[in-house]
Amino acid sequence: MSEGIIFIDREGKIQLYNQKSKEIFGIIYNEGRGHKRGRIEDGDIVIIANNNLGKDDGKLTTDDLKIIGIDNEDIDIGDAVIGIGVYGSGHVDSMVKYMKGQKKGNNMYLNYRISDKNIEVVIDFRNKIIDIILNGEHFLMEYINAIGHMLLLDSKCDKVKFYQAKGYTIRKESIKDILTGKEYMAKGKNSDILDVIGNDIFEVHGYIEAMREFYEVARGKELSYKDKFIEINGRPTLCSLVPIDRDNIRIGALLKVKDISELKRITKERDEALIKLQNIEKRLEENDYSMFFPNVIGDSIIMQRLKELAYRASKTNSTLLILGESGTGKSLLAKEIHDASYNKDMPFIHVNCGSIPENLIESELFGYEGGAFTGAKSTGKIGFFEMAQGGTIFLDEVGELSLAMQVKLLQFLQDKSFYRVGGNKKVNVDVRIMAATNKNLENEVIEGKFREDLFYRVNVFPIYIAPLREHKQDIYQLVCHLLPKICIKIGCEEKRISSEAINKLVEYDWPGNIRELENVLERSVNFSESNIILSDHIKILNKRYNKNIEKHISTMKDIVMDAEKNALINALNATNGNKKKAMRMLGMGKTSFYDKLKKYKI
Repeated sequence: MSEGIIFIDREGKIQLYNQKSKEIFGIIYNEGRGHKRGRIEDGDIVIIANNNLGKDDGKLTTDDLKIIGIDNEDIDIGDAVIGIGVYGSGHVDSMVKYMKGQKKGNNMYLNYRISDKNIEVVIDFRNKIIDIILNGEHFLMEYINAIGHMLLLDSKCDKVKFYQAKGYTIRKESIKDILTGKEYMAKGKNSDILDVIGNDIFEVHGYIEAMREFYEVARGKELSYKDKFIEINGRPTLCSLVPIDRDNIRIGALLKVKDISELKRITKERDEALIKLQNIEKRLEENDYSMFFPNVIGDSIIMQRLKELAYRASKTNSTLLILGESGTGKSLLAKEIHDASYNKDMPFIHVNCGSIPENLIESELFGYEGGAFTGAKSTGKIGFFEMAQGGTIFLDEVGELSLAMQVKLLQFLQDKSFYRVGGNKKVNVDVRIMAATNKNLENEVIEGKFREDLFYRVNVFPIYIAPLREHKQDIYQLVCHLLPKICIKIGCEEKRISSEAINKLVEYDWPGNIRELENVLERSVNFSESNIILSDHIKILNKRYNKNIEKHISTMKDIVMDAEKNALINALNATNGNKKKAMRMLGMGKTSFYDKLKKYKI
């Protein structure tokens, strides 16, 4: 389910706490590198980053900091503190940096080195992020108001034995809990799952206002609400509270929870990107955007707007979603945006998600280790995401991905890392994601064919390419652009097109869009015996959307003659004009072959 569901009885005991609720509040935490269950021990290196001492850290005090050798009388409750020390031991000097509550600025930074470990800690107050970086590996936490972030290094082997993650309040893993010797749970693939069934709701979520109200309704209070914004244990949520009665007697209450933290963060990223792009737009107000996209053809208002959006997209690294019917040029636009971007010299990897078999898609995208499955190379193989390192990966027809693969793609989008098939080492890559589809993803979400959370992730910067029938005034420019390329491809002299032929093209509605136009032009070049393409040479086969052209059904004789002529031309093209080879290819005798050439004036 997309919602967390929690049911408590009249006594406030939890009787239902579904999987989604456990994911939202961090009871299940299987992301990241993971670690085993354990406790802090003497000699462990402790890294603390706290934006508001005493809040959402288990009510940590300055006396508690002395446990790791930090003793500074100037630090007060409410200050931001970054501290690095050793638990229960003084053989390594501690390091502390603090900022008074009223003086908190944009960020706070500390760099420290212990043995071979380089430790960086950043508190970004403006973006509400705390990041502990250990030898380049990021342990990042976001917050709404306050947070106490922590990382432990094993005293014996310098490995990470604990790191703070979403849901630490419910798991009772605050900084103070850990420093006072309480056992912490495992994380990662084999993470522990806290059994909350039968527990008091306050034991799990604490005595916060939302839980007190939940309990009162379960006891009989007449109150209900829908989609109310509530912050629960540091998570911004939309909640619906429903009293549950049986035979007119209150038996409990149901709380439905939607996690909106991800949506809020994506919306913030999008808003910041749009503000930045609006500033760029002011500087380029008088410029012609077409100079940046030479292969995006058309001067109509629709195409001018498309080029403007494409220019904006090229100046940001936000995830891009290109929407439009088949044949509108989504792949071409993605490549043009990449070529106009700052990482244009880095790889552009085009992946057609609909053309790769479902049983191979994961190994193709993420690669695999040697011997991961039957038929796998012993040396292993890197996937498309690693090939795109530093550049762009374009996921064409992203709507064709199975739900299982959508989950894996979502996991990658969340922290830009993954595990190869059969591997246990995290691979970090820095790539820009572009996706495209001809489907209506909102409808796909409603029908359960596309994950709602993945839709929000890929729909950060949407661009819609209008079908050709909505900007027919660009057809002449498209023809002038495509015709020379087609003539070179076929190997014939360059041809021009008559105004009558253009009019015939404009009257058609082009359900196949630019791809269909290109195919019709290539067919017309083959049919034309002179250097000018006339209206009779325009053979439009698909009449379904043609409302203006008179209905016409060719005679069987005409159809056969067209097929014969096309077969002869194609055979000669395939053999570079070698008539003997063309005759053998077509299975024709010499006399019949030359009679046909004469008949069709080839």
